[in-house]
Order: sequence, then structure tokens, then C-alpha cells
Amino acid sequence: MEPGEQRKKANRSLIRGLVIMTAGSFAFGWALVPLYDVFCRVAGVGNAEAKSGKSSAQEAVDPNREITIEFVADPASVGSYEFRPKAASMRIHPGKLYDTQFYAKNLTQQSSVAQAVPSISPSYAAKYFHKTECFCFTPQHFGVAEGRDMPVRFIVDPGLPPDVDKITLAYTFYDTTQSAAR
Repeated sequence: MEPGEQRKKANRSLIRGLVIMTAGSFAFGWALVPLYDVFCRVAGVGNAEAKSGKSSAQEAVDPNREITIEFVADPASVGSYEFRPKAASMRIHPGKLYDTQFYAKNLTQQSSVAQAVPSISPSYAAKYFHKTECFCFTPQHFGVAEGRDMPVRFIVDPGLPPDVDKITLAYTFYDTTQSAAR
């Protein structure tokens, strides 16, 4: 075989390999989203169904059961923020989507950043309490003396054990201005 023939054969082999690799990369990228959804469901990560508003739990509202949701707010840094729930509690039906609000106000003489850290009590009820929208998901930026209402949208799964008749959603509000500046 002549050197020119060998080079053509090697080039064809290289092109064939590159086409197969490109097609494989495209197929992998196309399959990544469904694979990620399966992984999230298996691992229990995220809450895509509740965020989309198409939760099967939302369709299964339990009209015969009411539970109390208590809201607690704690400003961790004394004097930096006023922070409180707009309502101390509410009665809800599991499986139905609800909205509530918390109010925060910057009490300092400078712009600031704060982050809310949630906790749910009793702790074993946390896996049944799904927030679909929450100010706690991202840092909150406040101007000097700025105050505002901050929404929380949630749904309690109807699979909540029957012995639970009250859930407490508590937030600690931290001034994170210095760590945000880094």
C-alpha cells in the first residue's frame, strides 16, 4: 500500500471516530436532563413537582384534616434587623398550596445583606414540608432603612403522619454583609 493510500485510510478512520464521538456527546447531552430528574427523584433532592405547581400532593388535598403551622422569626444579630412573621400561625389542609409573608427591615445606617436559615419542628416533619418559593433561597439585599415583605409559598404533603397536628417553621435571620463583601 502506498503512503498516500495509508494517509487517506488513517484520515477516514479519524473522521469516523470524530463523528461517532460527536454523536455520542450530543446523545449524552440530550439524555442528561431526564437522567438528572431521575437522579433527583431517587436521591430525594429538589422539589421540581411542587415548584411547577403540578404536585400530585397538591391534587390530593385532604379536606378532612387541618394542621397548624406556626411561624417564628429570630434576628440573630441584635439591632441590625427588625424581622417578624406577618401572621403568627395559620390552619391549613395538607396537600394545598399556601402563601405567607415575613417582614424584614434594615435598622443600620448602611446597605446590608442578610440570609435566612430555616428550621422545621418536629424535625421528622421536615420531609413533608415543601417550600416552593422562599426568601431563604437567596441572600437578601437591603438599602439603608429599607423594609419589605418577603414571601414563603409552601405545601404540606398529605402523607404527613397523623400524629402531627402542628408544625413550626422558624427562621434565623443573619446579617451576612461582611461575608458577602468578600
